[in-house]
Amino acid sequence: MKTANGFQIIEMFEQFSPKQYAMEGDPIGLHVGQLNKPVTKVMIALDVLEEVVDEAIECGVELIIAHHPLIYRPLKKIDTTVAGGRIIEKLIKHDITVYTAHTNLDVAKGGVNDLLADALQLQDTEVLIPTHETALKKLVVYVPKADEQKIREALGKAGAGAVGNYSYCSFSGEGTGRFLPGEGSEPAIGSLGKLEAVAEVRVETIFPENIEKKVLSAMIKAHPYEEVAYDIYKLENKGESLGLGKIGVLAEEMSLEQFSEHVKQTLDVDKVRVVGDLHSPIKKVAVLGGDGNKYFTTAKFKGADVYVTGDMYYHTAHDAMMIGLNIVDPGHNVEKVMKKGVARILKEMCHERNFDVEFIPSEINTDPFRFI
Repeated sequence: MKTANGFQIIEMFEQFSPKQYAMEGDPIGLHVGQLNKPVTKVMIALDVLEEVVDEAIECGVELIIAHHPLIYRPLKKIDTTVAGGRIIEKLIKHDITVYTAHTNLDVAKGGVNDLLADALQLQDTEVLIPTHETALKKLVVYVPKADEQKIREALGKAGAGAVGNYSYCSFSGEGTGRFLPGEGSEPAIGSLGKLEAVAEVRVETIFPENIEKKVLSAMIKAHPYEEVAYDIYKLENKGESLGLGKIGVLAEEMSLEQFSEHVKQTLDVDKVRVVGDLHSPIKKVAVLGGDGNKYFTTAKFKGADVYVTGDMYYHTAHDAMMIGLNIVDPGHNVEKVMKKGVARILKEMCHERNFDVEFIPSEINTDPFRFI
Protein backbone atom coordinates (compact mmCIF):
# COMPACT_ATOMS: atom_id res chain seq x y z
CA MET A 1 0.00 0.00 0.00
CA LYS A 2 1.16 3.53 -0.81
CA THR A 3 0.91 6.70 1.28
CA ALA A 4 -1.14 9.48 -0.32
CA ASN A 5 -0.82 13.21 0.16
CA GLY A 6 -3.60 15.78 0.27
CA PHE A 7 -3.13 16.82 -3.34
CA GLN A 8 -3.63 13.24 -4.52
CA ILE A 9 -6.79 12.81 -2.43
CA ILE A 10 -8.31 16.04 -3.75
CA GLU A 11 -7.25 15.26 -7.34
CA MET A 12 -9.23 12.02 -7.08
CA PHE A 13 -12.16 13.80 -5.48
CA GLU A 14 -12.24 16.44 -8.23
CA GLN A 15 -12.38 13.74 -10.90
CA PHE A 16 -15.66 12.76 -9.25
CA SER A 17 -16.83 16.30 -8.34
CA PRO A 18 -15.01 18.86 -10.54
CA LYS A 19 -14.87 22.50 -9.45
CA GLN A 20 -16.35 23.68 -12.76
CA TYR A 21 -19.70 22.10 -11.75
CA ALA A 22 -20.14 24.67 -8.96
CA MET A 23 -22.47 27.64 -9.23
CA GLU A 24 -20.84 31.03 -9.79
CA GLY A 25 -19.53 32.58 -6.57
CA ASP A 26 -19.75 29.37 -4.54
CA PRO A 27 -16.84 29.40 -2.03
CA ILE A 28 -15.51 25.90 -2.69
CA GLY A 29 -12.04 24.41 -2.46
CA LEU A 30 -9.35 24.76 0.22
CA HIS A 31 -10.57 26.72 3.26
CA VAL A 32 -8.00 26.03 5.99
CA GLY A 33 -4.58 24.39 6.04
CA GLN A 34 -2.49 22.79 3.33
CA LEU A 35 -2.63 19.77 1.01
CA ASN A 36 1.11 19.21 0.70
CA LYS A 37 1.31 16.63 3.49
CA PRO A 38 0.74 12.88 3.97
CA VAL A 39 -2.87 11.93 4.60
CA THR A 40 -3.88 8.63 6.18
CA LYS A 41 -7.33 9.49 7.56
CA VAL A 42 -10.04 11.67 6.00
CA MET A 43 -13.34 12.70 7.60
CA ILE A 44 -16.37 13.38 5.41
CA ALA A 45 -18.66 15.96 7.02
CA LEU A 46 -21.79 17.90 6.13
CA ASP A 47 -20.87 20.92 8.28
CA VAL A 48 -17.65 22.00 9.99
CA LEU A 49 -18.88 22.89 13.49
CA GLU A 50 -16.69 22.95 16.60
CA GLU A 51 -18.05 19.54 17.66
CA VAL A 52 -17.05 18.11 14.26
CA VAL A 53 -13.53 19.52 14.61
CA ASP A 54 -13.27 17.98 18.11
CA GLU A 55 -14.38 14.67 16.61
CA ALA A 56 -11.72 14.97 13.88
CA ILE A 57 -9.03 15.69 16.48
CA GLU A 58 -10.07 12.68 18.55
CA CYS A 59 -10.04 10.42 15.47
CA GLY A 60 -6.61 11.60 14.28
CA VAL A 61 -7.92 13.06 11.03
CA GLU A 62 -5.58 15.08 8.76
CA LEU A 63 -8.17 16.22 6.21
CA ILE A 64 -11.88 17.09 6.38
CA ILE A 65 -13.89 17.13 3.16
CA ALA A 66 -17.10 19.03 3.88
CA HIS A 67 -20.21 19.82 1.86
CA HIS A 68 -21.14 23.15 3.44
CA PRO A 69 -18.41 25.81 3.28
CA LEU A 70 -16.73 26.71 6.55
CA ILE A 71 -16.02 30.25 5.33
CA TYR A 72 -18.93 31.69 3.31
CA ARG A 73 -17.67 35.27 3.43
CA PRO A 74 -14.21 36.85 3.89
CA LEU A 75 -13.21 36.92 7.55
CA LYS A 76 -12.65 40.29 9.22
CA LYS A 77 -11.15 38.75 12.36
CA ILE A 78 -10.54 35.44 14.11
CA ASP A 79 -11.80 35.79 17.67
CA THR A 80 -10.84 32.63 19.54
CA THR A 81 -13.21 33.42 22.41
CA VAL A 82 -16.18 32.42 20.21
CA ALA A 83 -16.95 29.15 18.43
CA GLY A 84 -16.18 30.45 14.93
CA GLY A 85 -12.69 31.52 15.92
CA ARG A 86 -12.03 28.42 18.02
CA ILE A 87 -12.83 26.21 15.01
CA ILE A 88 -10.07 27.79 12.96
CA GLU A 89 -7.68 27.84 15.93
CA LYS A 90 -8.16 24.12 16.57
CA LEU A 91 -7.82 23.24 12.90
CA ILE A 92 -4.51 25.08 12.60
CA LYS A 93 -3.11 23.84 15.93
CA HIS A 94 -3.88 20.23 15.03
CA ASP A 95 -2.81 20.60 11.38
CA ILE A 96 -6.24 19.59 10.03
CA THR A 97 -7.00 20.74 6.51
CA VAL A 98 -10.54 21.65 5.43
CA TYR A 99 -11.65 21.33 1.81
CA THR A 100 -15.20 22.15 0.71
CA ALA A 101 -17.30 20.87 -2.19
CA HIS A 102 -20.72 22.51 -2.22
CA THR A 103 -22.84 22.94 -5.36
CA ASN A 104 -20.31 20.97 -7.42
CA LEU A 105 -21.09 17.99 -5.17
CA ASP A 106 -24.83 18.66 -5.65
CA VAL A 107 -24.35 18.47 -9.43
CA ALA A 108 -21.82 15.62 -9.63
CA LYS A 109 -22.89 12.21 -10.85
CA GLY A 110 -23.17 10.13 -7.70
CA GLY A 111 -23.30 13.34 -5.63
CA VAL A 112 -25.85 14.68 -3.15
CA ASN A 113 -28.94 14.64 -5.37
CA ASP A 114 -28.19 11.23 -6.86
CA LEU A 115 -27.71 9.89 -3.34
CA LEU A 116 -31.05 11.39 -2.23
CA ALA A 117 -32.85 9.96 -5.27
CA ASP A 118 -31.32 6.54 -4.60
CA ALA A 119 -32.32 6.71 -0.94
CA LEU A 120 -35.91 7.53 -1.95
CA GLN A 121 -35.78 4.55 -4.34
CA LEU A 122 -36.65 6.59 -7.41
CA GLN A 123 -36.48 4.93 -10.82
CA ASP A 124 -35.87 6.27 -14.35
CA THR A 125 -34.35 9.45 -12.96
CA GLU A 126 -33.22 12.50 -14.91
CA VAL A 127 -31.81 15.90 -14.02
CA LEU A 128 -34.34 18.40 -12.67
CA ILE A 129 -32.46 21.65 -13.50
CA PRO A 130 -29.68 21.12 -16.09
CA THR A 131 -26.65 23.31 -15.41
CA HIS A 132 -23.77 21.52 -17.09
CA GLU A 133 -23.19 19.27 -20.07
CA THR A 134 -20.14 17.04 -19.91
CA ALA A 135 -17.74 17.65 -22.82
CA LEU A 136 -16.66 14.50 -24.63
CA LYS A 137 -13.28 13.67 -26.14
CA LYS A 138 -12.03 10.87 -28.37
CA LEU A 139 -8.83 8.98 -27.68
CA VAL A 140 -6.96 7.22 -30.48
CA VAL A 141 -4.02 5.04 -29.46
CA TYR A 142 -1.78 2.75 -31.51
CA VAL A 143 -0.76 -0.53 -29.90
CA PRO A 144 0.83 -3.85 -31.00
CA LYS A 145 -1.85 -6.36 -31.92
CA ALA A 146 -0.84 -8.68 -29.08
CA ASP A 147 -1.55 -5.96 -26.49
CA GLU A 148 -4.85 -4.71 -27.94
CA GLN A 149 -7.11 -6.45 -25.42
CA LYS A 150 -5.00 -5.32 -22.47
CA ILE A 151 -5.35 -1.69 -23.59
CA ARG A 152 -9.12 -2.03 -24.14
CA GLU A 153 -9.64 -3.44 -20.66
CA ALA A 154 -7.51 -0.72 -19.03
CA LEU A 155 -9.37 2.07 -20.85
CA GLY A 156 -12.78 0.60 -20.03
CA LYS A 157 -11.88 0.12 -16.37
CA ALA A 158 -10.79 3.77 -16.21
CA GLY A 159 -14.24 4.86 -17.42
CA ALA A 160 -13.59 5.38 -21.14
CA GLY A 161 -16.04 4.00 -23.68
CA ALA A 162 -19.24 4.74 -21.75
CA VAL A 163 -22.14 5.48 -24.12
CA GLY A 164 -25.59 5.64 -22.50
CA ASN A 165 -26.20 2.30 -20.81
CA TYR A 166 -23.21 0.71 -22.55
CA SER A 167 -19.61 0.56 -21.36
CA TYR A 168 -16.22 -0.55 -22.75
CA CYS A 169 -17.22 0.78 -26.20
CA SER A 170 -14.38 1.09 -28.72
CA PHE A 171 -13.41 0.65 -32.37
CA SER A 172 -10.33 -0.92 -33.98
CA GLY A 173 -8.52 -0.78 -37.29
CA GLU A 174 -5.38 -2.74 -38.19
CA GLY A 175 -2.28 -1.24 -39.80
CA THR A 176 1.48 -1.00 -39.62
CA GLY A 177 3.42 1.13 -37.17
CA ARG A 178 6.97 2.20 -38.03
CA PHE A 179 9.68 3.67 -35.82
CA LEU A 180 13.44 4.00 -35.55
CA PRO A 181 14.76 3.53 -31.95
CA GLY A 182 17.38 6.17 -31.21
CA GLU A 183 20.25 6.42 -28.76
CA GLY A 184 19.11 6.18 -25.15
CA SER A 185 15.85 4.37 -26.00
CA GLU A 186 14.86 0.97 -24.65
CA PRO A 187 12.38 -0.33 -27.25
CA ALA A 188 9.96 -3.07 -26.22
CA ILE A 189 10.09 -4.22 -29.85
CA GLY A 190 12.99 -3.77 -32.27
CA SER A 191 16.65 -2.76 -31.95
CA LEU A 192 18.61 0.50 -31.67
CA GLY A 193 19.33 2.15 -35.01
CA LYS A 194 17.14 -0.24 -36.99
CA LEU A 195 13.87 0.84 -38.65
CA GLU A 196 11.13 -1.36 -37.31
CA ALA A 197 7.67 -2.20 -38.72
CA VAL A 198 5.09 -3.65 -36.35
CA ALA A 199 1.58 -4.97 -36.91
CA GLU A 200 -0.46 -2.54 -34.80
CA VAL A 201 -4.08 -1.79 -34.00
CA ARG A 202 -5.61 1.68 -33.87
CA VAL A 203 -7.96 1.67 -30.87
CA GLU A 204 -10.55 4.46 -30.62
CA THR A 205 -12.79 5.27 -27.66
CA ILE A 206 -14.50 8.25 -26.04
CA PHE A 207 -14.45 9.67 -22.52
CA PRO A 208 -15.82 12.66 -20.56
CA GLU A 209 -13.15 15.34 -20.20
CA ASN A 210 -13.19 15.31 -16.40
CA ILE A 211 -11.58 11.83 -16.33
CA GLU A 212 -8.90 12.56 -18.94
CA LYS A 213 -5.97 12.23 -16.51
CA LYS A 214 -7.31 8.92 -15.20
CA VAL A 215 -7.82 7.52 -18.72
CA LEU A 216 -4.40 8.58 -19.99
CA SER A 217 -2.69 7.24 -16.87
CA ALA A 218 -4.40 3.85 -17.30
CA MET A 219 -3.51 3.75 -21.01
CA ILE A 220 0.17 4.58 -20.50
CA LYS A 221 0.48 2.09 -17.63
CA ALA A 222 -0.97 -0.74 -19.75
CA HIS A 223 0.91 0.12 -22.97
CA PRO A 224 4.13 -1.81 -23.75
CA TYR A 225 5.91 1.11 -25.47
CA GLU A 226 8.03 3.61 -23.55
CA GLU A 227 6.80 6.32 -25.95
CA VAL A 228 3.06 5.92 -26.56
CA ALA A 229 1.60 7.30 -29.80
CA TYR A 230 -1.89 8.67 -29.23
CA ASP A 231 -4.22 11.50 -30.29
CA ILE A 232 -7.02 13.30 -28.44
CA TYR A 233 -9.89 15.03 -30.24
CA LYS A 234 -12.57 17.28 -28.77
CA LEU A 235 -16.01 16.12 -29.91
CA GLU A 236 -19.16 18.04 -30.77
CA ASN A 237 -21.31 15.13 -29.54
CA LYS A 238 -23.48 16.01 -26.56
CA GLY A 239 -22.29 14.49 -23.31
CA GLU A 240 -24.22 13.61 -20.18
CA SER A 241 -26.50 16.31 -18.79
CA LEU A 242 -25.80 17.24 -15.17
CA GLY A 243 -27.45 19.69 -12.84
CA LEU A 244 -29.36 20.38 -9.65
CA GLY A 245 -31.96 17.93 -8.37
CA LYS A 246 -33.41 14.73 -9.81
CA ILE A 247 -36.86 13.66 -10.93
CA GLY A 248 -38.05 10.08 -11.21
CA VAL A 249 -40.84 7.67 -10.39
CA LEU A 250 -41.70 5.36 -7.52
CA ALA A 251 -42.04 1.63 -8.11
CA GLU A 252 -45.60 1.84 -6.74
CA GLU A 253 -47.99 4.72 -6.27
CA MET A 254 -48.49 5.99 -2.70
CA SER A 255 -50.68 8.56 -1.02
CA LEU A 256 -48.96 11.76 0.08
CA GLU A 257 -49.31 10.58 3.68
CA GLN A 258 -47.66 7.23 2.87
CA PHE A 259 -44.95 8.96 0.87
CA SER A 260 -44.22 11.31 3.78
CA GLU A 261 -43.59 8.28 5.99
CA HIS A 262 -41.40 6.84 3.23
CA VAL A 263 -39.32 10.05 3.23
CA LYS A 264 -38.91 9.91 7.02
CA GLN A 265 -37.71 6.31 6.93
CA THR A 266 -35.42 6.49 3.88
CA LEU A 267 -33.84 9.87 4.71
CA ASP A 268 -33.59 9.16 8.44
CA VAL A 269 -35.57 12.09 9.83
CA ASP A 270 -38.07 12.23 12.70
CA LYS A 271 -40.43 14.83 11.24
CA VAL A 272 -41.28 16.37 7.86
CA ARG A 273 -43.34 19.40 6.86
CA VAL A 274 -46.02 18.54 4.31
CA VAL A 275 -47.96 20.78 1.92
CA GLY A 276 -50.99 19.31 0.14
CA ASP A 277 -53.85 16.86 0.48
CA LEU A 278 -52.58 13.79 2.36
CA HIS A 279 -54.76 11.58 0.12
CA SER A 280 -53.13 12.86 -3.10
CA PRO A 281 -51.66 10.06 -5.26
CA ILE A 282 -47.86 10.23 -5.57
CA LYS A 283 -45.98 8.55 -8.41
CA LYS A 284 -43.56 11.07 -9.91
CA VAL A 285 -41.13 12.67 -7.46
CA ALA A 286 -38.72 15.61 -7.74
CA VAL A 287 -35.99 15.97 -5.13
CA LEU A 288 -33.42 18.70 -4.54
CA GLY A 289 -31.09 18.75 -1.55
CA GLY A 290 -30.75 21.92 0.51
CA ASP A 291 -32.84 25.00 -0.22
CA GLY A 292 -34.93 24.34 -3.34
CA ASN A 293 -37.43 27.21 -3.11
CA LYS A 294 -36.44 28.69 -6.48
CA TYR A 295 -37.20 25.54 -8.44
CA PHE A 296 -40.68 24.41 -7.35
CA THR A 297 -42.24 25.60 -10.63
CA THR A 298 -39.73 23.51 -12.58
CA ALA A 299 -40.75 20.46 -10.57
CA LYS A 300 -44.40 21.14 -11.44
CA PHE A 301 -43.60 21.81 -15.12
CA LYS A 302 -41.82 18.45 -15.37
CA GLY A 303 -44.84 16.63 -14.01
CA ALA A 304 -43.85 15.96 -10.41
CA ASP A 305 -46.65 14.99 -8.04
CA VAL A 306 -44.49 16.01 -5.09
CA TYR A 307 -41.35 18.05 -4.55
CA VAL A 308 -38.94 16.98 -1.79
CA THR A 309 -36.68 19.82 -0.67
CA GLY A 310 -35.60 21.73 2.41
CA ASP A 311 -36.06 25.21 3.89
CA MET A 312 -39.45 25.78 2.22
CA TYR A 313 -40.69 29.35 2.75
CA TYR A 314 -44.21 30.12 3.98
CA HIS A 315 -45.29 32.09 0.90
CA THR A 316 -43.56 29.64 -1.49
CA ALA A 317 -45.63 26.87 0.11
CA HIS A 318 -48.79 28.89 -0.65
CA ASP A 319 -47.64 29.33 -4.25
CA ALA A 320 -47.04 25.58 -4.55
CA MET A 321 -50.53 24.89 -3.22
CA MET A 322 -52.06 27.21 -5.81
CA ILE A 323 -50.43 25.35 -8.72
CA GLY A 324 -51.35 21.95 -7.27
CA LEU A 325 -47.85 20.81 -6.27
CA ASN A 326 -47.43 18.78 -3.09
CA ILE A 327 -44.36 19.48 -0.95
CA VAL A 328 -42.48 17.33 1.55
CA ASP A 329 -39.81 19.29 3.43
CA PRO A 330 -37.49 16.98 5.40
CA GLY A 331 -35.08 19.82 6.22
CA HIS A 332 -31.71 20.92 4.88
CA ASN A 333 -29.83 18.40 7.00
CA VAL A 334 -30.90 15.41 4.87
CA GLU A 335 -27.88 16.25 2.75
CA LYS A 336 -26.05 14.22 5.43
CA VAL A 337 -26.56 11.34 3.00
CA MET A 338 -23.36 12.60 1.33
CA LYS A 339 -21.19 11.57 4.27
CA LYS A 340 -21.39 7.83 3.73
CA GLY A 341 -21.79 8.20 -0.03
CA VAL A 342 -18.63 10.25 -0.57
CA ALA A 343 -16.66 8.11 1.89
CA ARG A 344 -17.61 5.00 -0.09
CA ILE A 345 -16.69 6.52 -3.46
CA LEU A 346 -13.29 7.80 -2.28
CA LYS A 347 -12.53 4.50 -0.57
CA GLU A 348 -13.07 2.70 -3.88
CA MET A 349 -10.92 5.22 -5.77
CA CYS A 350 -8.07 4.83 -3.26
CA HIS A 351 -8.33 1.05 -3.44
CA GLU A 352 -7.83 1.23 -7.23
CA ARG A 353 -4.66 3.27 -6.72
CA ASN A 354 -3.41 1.16 -3.80
CA PHE A 355 -3.46 4.16 -1.43
CA ASP A 356 -3.57 3.42 2.29
CA VAL A 357 -6.20 5.95 3.35
CA GLU A 358 -9.14 5.56 5.75
CA PHE A 359 -12.36 7.50 5.10
CA ILE A 360 -14.76 8.01 7.98
CA PRO A 361 -18.15 9.75 7.94
CA SER A 362 -18.62 12.25 10.77
CA GLU A 363 -21.00 10.91 13.40
CA ILE A 364 -21.95 14.34 14.77
CA ASN A 365 -25.54 15.48 14.21
CA THR A 366 -25.24 19.06 12.90
CA ASP A 367 -28.96 19.74 12.42
CA PRO A 368 -29.67 22.96 14.38
CA PHE A 369 -33.42 22.28 14.61
CA ARG A 370 -35.31 20.27 17.22
CA PHE A 371 -39.04 19.54 17.35
CA ILE A 372 -40.56 19.68 20.83
